[in-house]
Parts: sequence; C-alpha cells; structure tokens
Amino acid sequence: MGYYPSHLKHFHGLPVHHVDGPEGEPAPGPGLPPPASVAWRLAADWDVPFEERWSSFMDRVRTDEVVALVVGPWWQEWDEHGIGLVLDLITADAHRLPRLRAVFLGDVESEESEISWIKQGDIGRVLHAWPGLRELGLRGAENLVIEPLRHAELRTLRVESGGLPPEPVRGLAACDLPALQHLELWLGTTWYGGDCTADDVRALLDMLGRGRALRHLGLCDSDIQDEIAAAVAAAPVVAGLDSLDLSMGTLSDDGGAALLSGQPLTHLRALDLGHHFMSEEMTRRVREALGPHIPALGLTPAHRRAHRPEDRYVAVGE
Repeated sequence: MGYYPSHLKHFHGLPVHHVDGPEGEPAPGPGLPPPASVAWRLAADWDVPFEERWSSFMDRVRTDEVVALVVGPWWQEWDEHGIGLVLDLITADAHRLPRLRAVFLGDVESEESEISWIKQGDIGRVLHAWPGLRELGLRGAENLVIEPLRHAELRTLRVESGGLPPEPVRGLAACDLPALQHLELWLGTTWYGGDCTADDVRALLDMLGRGRALRHLGLCDSDIQDEIAAAVAAAPVVAGLDSLDLSMGTLSDDGGAALLSGQPLTHLRALDLGHHFMSEEMTRRVREALGPHIPALGLTPAHRRAHRPEDRYVAVGE
C-alpha cells in the first residue's frame, strides 16, 4: 500500500493530457485531443515559465469547451512566491473557460517539491471565479486559505497535505456547501503544521451533518487519528455515508475501540483503516464485527520500524 503522491493520471473521470507532452516535449498542435475529452495539465519547466505555458494553452485550445484543468509545478527553479500568480492568471481568464467543472492545484511529485513545501493560496478565488465548479483538489497546505463562503455546485473537495493547519479547517467548517458529496482531507502531523484539534474536527463534522449530500468522508493521515475516530463514531453525518476513510494515520486500539463502541458502521460499502497501529487482537475484533457487512474493509497495518516498533507515524508528512 503506497501513499506517495504522484502525478495524476486521471482527474474528474478524464485522462490527464500534458500540454507540453508527457515527457516534456512539445505536444503537436494538429494532434491535440478534443478539448472536453481530457483534463489539461499545465506546468512550468526550465525553459518555459508558467505564464508562457498558459498563454500558449489559451491560444491553441478551444478553451470554451475545456472542463478540467490540472496545474503542475508553476516554478522554474524553486517556488519563491506561492501559487498566487497562477491564481491571478487563471481567474482573470475565467470568462474564457465557461464550462470548467474541475480544477486541481499542485500536481507535484516529491522530486519536484516535498508536499510540505508546496505553497498554496486562497482557493476561494477559484470557487468565486467558477460558480459551476464541481470538483476542486489540491496538494500542499502552506499558506492555504479557506474563507467561509457558499458554493452551490461543489461536489468534491480533496486536500492532500503533510500538515493541514487549523485555520483552513475552521474556515471550511464555516462554509455552506450544500452539494458536497465527497470530502477528503489529509490532516497530517504537527511536525509539518498539522495542528488541528479534535474540536476542529468535531466542528467540521457538525457542518457536514447539516447537509444531506455527503457520501464519502476521508479524514486521513493524522497523528490524532484516535481522537478523529472517536469524533466520527459519534457524528450524525456518518449515517448517510457510503464510504469512510480513516487511513494513513496513527490509529491504535483506542481508535479501533471507539469505532466499535460508537454508532453502527455496517451500512458502509467501504471503510479504510489502512496504515494502522492496532494490535492483532483489535484488528481481529474489527474484522469480525465489520467484515461480514462491509464489502471493502481496509485493514492493512503500518510497517513497524525495526529500531522502534512502538513508534506511530503518519503515512505522508514531509
């Protein structure tokens, strides 16, 4: 089971097409795919800044038909300023992308930047620019801003990070997202800014419980995974879910016991507790209690470090 973030191959149900070609070579103009058939990925490289790549894309592609956009590394050597300049560019051209329904910001592998170094920005700018947006994903959480807002169409929100600060989580908890069906947050570790508390998680769960659309919830990769499990076990929103993901974190017997003693989970089609630190006995209890009812039950344990087998750690930090 690997959790290393890698370049997207598909996004919003579409294959990702690199505007500069899959290996950095220029994509031939006559061979461009139909605009709505792919998720268009743009990234800077050593020779071409992001601004030039964006301008070329806007000139060569019928952007009024584009539905999905993926932003890779926007820097040429290193990122000094964060994603703000990219947000300036793309939101200024929002009127030329009227059918855009999905955006991913920060399709970056560790060779390009560690996940904890990726500098995000105010993603509300994207949501305001495209009121019809249905999917928003991003990787990295440094400088991430989520202000309270209402967005009537957003179905999917995914935030991958090695450490998600509490401020964006609190901002998200104050949002009104009535159409949200899929939420996945990698909360990360305090070593990399993931300082969310159980109270922050409970406030978010309360907000989600006020809607009726949510079908998938992922609260992953946290070093307070036991406290998250306890909060989830008591959250009314869980009754309406099809799938629940509490993987990649430091889940121990305490978290497993909280899930077993809380509200019923047998209605779920999928429950992922992978990369856990539960004992064999607790793992057996979870499997016996939930395995007969949940078709996809993920119980792959974390790798125990040979020199300190008692240590617990998140799957993705730096």
